[in-house]
Amino acid sequence: MSALKVQLDHEELAAVERLAAMLNVKPEDVAYAALNRLMLQGDDAAVHDDIVETRAWRRDNLPLWSDTAHSVHAYEGRHDDEPGPGRHLRGGSGR
Repeated sequence: MSALKVQLDHEELAAVERLAAMLNVKPEDVAYAALNRLMLQGDDAAVHDDIVETRAWRRDNLPLWSDTAHSVHAYEGRHDDEPGPGRHLRGGSGR
């Protein structure tokens, strides 16, 4: 079997692990399901744009679904919040 490595920041991995625990699956299962959904929409031009744009912004930013430890605050004078779940994935079922 071939392997594909995905490197995640700690804040990204924590969010994936939390979702996997909620679903009683492994983080690898979450990653595979995400790739499966993406590949099923791979002929969509908007998906192409999203992949290219995500590659560009990922160097300096965390996704909205990740934990917030290294997020940039809107106001420089504001102190850092305690790390916590991202605003798009808080452990609920989302349904």
